[in-house]
Amino acid sequence: MRARSIRGTGTVAVVAAIAVAATACSAPGGGDSGNADSAVVGIGYEPESLSPLLGFGKDGNSKIFDGLLTHDAQMNLRPALAAELPKVGDDGLTYTYTLREGVKFSDGKPFTAKDVVFTYRTILDAKTNNASKGELDALKTVTAEGDHSVVFRLKYPYAPFAERTVLPIAPEHVAGGQDVNTGAFTTKPIGTGPYKLVSWSKGEKLVFEANPGHWGDAPKVKNFTMAVIKDDDVRATRLRSGDLDGAILPPNLAETFAKDKDRKTHAAKTFDYRVVTLPTGNKVAGDTAVRRALDIAVDRGAMVDSILNGAGKEAYGPVPTDSEWFTEGTERTHDLDRAKKILDDAGWKPGSDGVREKDGVRASFPLWYVSGDKLRQDHALAYASDAKKAGVEIKVQAGTWEVIEPRMPKDAVLAGGGSPADPDFDQYTLLKSDLAGDGFNNMAWYDNPAVDKALDDARRSGDKAERAAAYDTVQRELVKNPGYTFLTHIDHLYVVDDRYGTLTTQVEPHDHGLASGPWWNVEDWQPAK
Repeated sequence: MRARSIRGTGTVAVVAAIAVAATACSAPGGGDSGNADSAVVGIGYEPESLSPLLGFGKDGNSKIFDGLLTHDAQMNLRPALAAELPKVGDDGLTYTYTLREGVKFSDGKPFTAKDVVFTYRTILDAKTNNASKGELDALKTVTAEGDHSVVFRLKYPYAPFAERTVLPIAPEHVAGGQDVNTGAFTTKPIGTGPYKLVSWSKGEKLVFEANPGHWGDAPKVKNFTMAVIKDDDVRATRLRSGDLDGAILPPNLAETFAKDKDRKTHAAKTFDYRVVTLPTGNKVAGDTAVRRALDIAVDRGAMVDSILNGAGKEAYGPVPTDSEWFTEGTERTHDLDRAKKILDDAGWKPGSDGVREKDGVRASFPLWYVSGDKLRQDHALAYASDAKKAGVEIKVQAGTWEVIEPRMPKDAVLAGGGSPADPDFDQYTLLKSDLAGDGFNNMAWYDNPAVDKALDDARRSGDKAERAAAYDTVQRELVKNPGYTFLTHIDHLYVVDDRYGTLTTQVEPHDHGLASGPWWNVEDWQPAK
């Protein structure tokens, strides 16, 4: 399986620079930008598949689909395809959902409990290439009781299970007759959501139109286009020229719209972090002393100020410092002198050019970031600059994921991750040793038995205090042996045409722009007359 949780997108656009330039010459929405009932927004990445059976929309807001539950603006769970929140019984081992009646897929066929059972069973099928199926590890069985009731039975009490039922439901009558991994449903989906997919020009745009048969209120924005523009600067230029009604932008580019009276900047708080992977397979980056030294040599505060323009906070692990799950006392103070002493004591001595050496090994390793991502580039360069002061040489390089992925076992990567719904969703795939080498899970090949046990304990406990204690253990172990250098938690900034009135954002995961941003509920926008 191939997970995408930490690499920085959850979805990816494989677009060469020449393709980006070509896209910049054409209007992404077919001329819809500027119409009252249409919206064209710029995003940085596109999905590899539009099938929820392969992971698309697993955290909600997929537009084409609905889950049993969804999130409101405050990230509280509320009913969607379910008529009400689930009834939980058997000491947390049974979840019963009563389904909304009269719901139809966009092809006119009825939605029933069989579609729910089909979706979850297919995701868990060993033949299905869904890298996120581990998030459903607790699920033992799912059964239909008539057309309008579904019962999930768990192997152990899994506290955040209801959060996993926001994932979209696929129609058995369509997807059930195809190859789950390669069938037409992966690019031509049919769902119950507020929008239907009109077309998908890979590397360029996804075009949606309102689903007239949706069970909810009819969307006021009838036509919605997501323009795939990988390069931050190009996205800002397209927004400034009027090709786009909105776009996600890094802080320095969002700032250039601050005095634009026709556009408004929307900031979304997030769990999204930027992190450097320190692969265990690298003789330098995998050395515990080097990891500990880099962890305090880095000036996180300066990154927040200079790279994020204050739109974020220092990161010491996957949990933001203002989260209830954060462990006080695990903050790391920038201390270059102490970093040097750690390296000295471990036998890493400065060479003639200032770069340290130990047993004939030079303290040098490459650090990759994704081409066109200015935030990652700036973080990577700042990290390398701080490391150099401690005597560690980091060679910053850019490339596509196709170039980077084969190098991940030995080379460091400027990556991203984060999920606000529950600590398990991000930390398990980030740190569990038996997931090392599983696509983009555990990119550092981190191996810590104490962390493994704590992650399992937290996942299998229904007691919040026990779970908090387990995650405290994880965070304290990352101080002792940081297989990653966490740098910043970033706020997501979106600039949108002001004619759409008052817009809201949610607390967002790492994945952003596609299902998040002010257009998380574009179906509820009230365009100006």
